[in-house]
Amino acid sequence: MEPAPDASTDAELAERFAAVRRRTIDLCAPLTVEDQLVQPMADASPTKWHLAHTTWFFEAFVLGLASDAAFDPAFGFLFNSYYEAVGPRVERARRGMLSRPGLDRVHAYRAAIDRRIGAALAEGALDAEARARLELGLHHEQQHQELILADLKYVLGTQPTRPPYRRDLPRGAVRAAPARWCTFDGGIVEIGAPPGGFAFDNERPRHRVLVAPFRLASRPITNADLLSFIADGGYREPRLWLSDGWHAVQAEQWTAPLYWELHGGARAIYDLAGVRELDPAEPACHLSYYEADAVARWAGARLPTELEWELAAARAPADRGNLADDGRLHPAGAADGEPVGGLHQLFGDVWEWTSSSHAPYPGFRPLAGALGEYNGKFMSGQQVLRGGSCLTPRGHLRPSYRNFFPPAARWQMTGVRLATDP
Repeated sequence: MEPAPDASTDAELAERFAAVRRRTIDLCAPLTVEDQLVQPMADASPTKWHLAHTTWFFEAFVLGLASDAAFDPAFGFLFNSYYEAVGPRVERARRGMLSRPGLDRVHAYRAAIDRRIGAALAEGALDAEARARLELGLHHEQQHQELILADLKYVLGTQPTRPPYRRDLPRGAVRAAPARWCTFDGGIVEIGAPPGGFAFDNERPRHRVLVAPFRLASRPITNADLLSFIADGGYREPRLWLSDGWHAVQAEQWTAPLYWELHGGARAIYDLAGVRELDPAEPACHLSYYEADAVARWAGARLPTELEWELAAARAPADRGNLADDGRLHPAGAADGEPVGGLHQLFGDVWEWTSSSHAPYPGFRPLAGALGEYNGKFMSGQQVLRGGSCLTPRGHLRPSYRNFFPPAARWQMTGVRLATDP
């Protein structure tokens, strides 16, 4: 199975390709060379590696260049992420050890592949399969734009001085909408991406499911909710936690979400603008699945299934909300936004954990060849998240979009929307 064909003209694809590639470079503009080389943990890849890997993706899967025609034959080994069918690669945890090629060489690589893609589109040299792979490559690079920001936050936020990414990011107190329950009747509904248009393979096929009646919270939980959880001893009460989660709490000595600082009465948080006072009204972020599940249990609720979430979000516009293009790069309040079906912030602000494991839909078929490893090989040990975040590019999301991370992951913009049975 190949990526679904796209109806865009070559000129439209060329324009979008240039815009996506340019945005990645713009994200890196505030960074020093040194910022782009650091890898403080295996999950957070260096910015330089992201710049090169996304370029390698287009070179390998769109241009399909043989090693003797490649920009540099060594780059397939250096910048392949996890495609076993393509060949061996540098271990993920060792990406930060790649002092060579230098950043200038990586930018030259990007420019060279951009020229080749642009020329292929101008000449009409890409067949339907290559154009579909180019479309996939654009969404792949948008995923890495989000990863660049999340990984960079970990790079900077774990340094002793916790320097800001940008000092000019808009900040100021936000307002949280009152939390209430919204009831959904459930029923037999269709879930997943329709056949036409772009979607990742794990969003298909669209299929019918039975969803029991349920309730969803009108907004994600806030920092104030987390402060109450902490004050009530939530991180010290094993009965609230899954067994693996309690082990993580003890092993990692979790006492608050990642990037929080609680010193007596002082409550501070690190974000991409630097260290500042914690705003209780902001949606809580950087919570693992284990923390999300424990907070839900403490609140007398549960996490929604991904089927419930998609049913509730089916008619919500995915291009609205606090997304990366808005330039805040941090969750905002819900009070000023228009709710959809009574629900605030379905898209943007924070990725919302669900209780659903990342598993194949009935009739799932991975993409052909090495691209079949894009999602299918990760359908074990991962939890599904929905809705995007304040680091997600506008135009990248859909109600059917299935993100996934291991349950202990905290470095992404991950939060919680509670659910209950009626």
